[in-house]
Amino acid sequence: MTSVLRAFAARATGLTISTFARFMTAPRAIWQGIEPVPHQRIYFANHSSNGDFVLLWTALPTPLRRKTRPVAALDYWLKSPLRAFIGREVFNAVLIDRRPEARTEDPVAQMVTALDQGSSLIIFPEGQRNSSDAQLLPFKSGLYHLAKARPGVDLVPVWIANLNRVMPKGEVIPVPLICTLTFGAPLHLAADETKDAFLARATQALLALKAPA
Repeated sequence: MTSVLRAFAARATGLTISTFARFMTAPRAIWQGIEPVPHQRIYFANHSSNGDFVLLWTALPTPLRRKTRPVAALDYWLKSPLRAFIGREVFNAVLIDRRPEARTEDPVAQMVTALDQGSSLIIFPEGQRNSSDAQLLPFKSGLYHLAKARPGVDLVPVWIANLNRVMPKGEVIPVPLICTLTFGAPLHLAADETKDAFLARATQALLALKAPA
């Protein structure tokens, strides 16, 4: 497939995925304390479904979406040629190898490179899907290292509600439900703030966006 055809196929596939996601979830974006303007950002969200980054990407206005790259698991997205095409060509994902013993690149360095190229990022600080009863799993350190490496980039918490009910674990057919994505005020690493203090603050900023049960 030529590069022109691949680019056309990627755009068409992205439109199809976005349209399907909107049809199934009718995503409602609530910009609370921040506006959807084209600033470079790191969107960090809770992670309860394999569709999380697709929904967040879909909910962004088109100009923001074009410059936003999800950070995703290399082992999942390179599992088949179709997934590889979607991950690389459609979403332009930053693919991270979750196996420390097999890595050839440092994950934080990969994300910093993407930021330096002008991209915004979508990340999930929990590091894996949360299927527990806890509201959030403990955050991994990557968010802190990104905040330290590029302190001028906005860190925007995003609470995704209902998507785990649209696509329950183990199910193949999604259940149509309205999903809400609440975007909070941006965070930045404070001077002399420790890793643990920053991650605790980021965790609370994300939880604060969760609607009362």
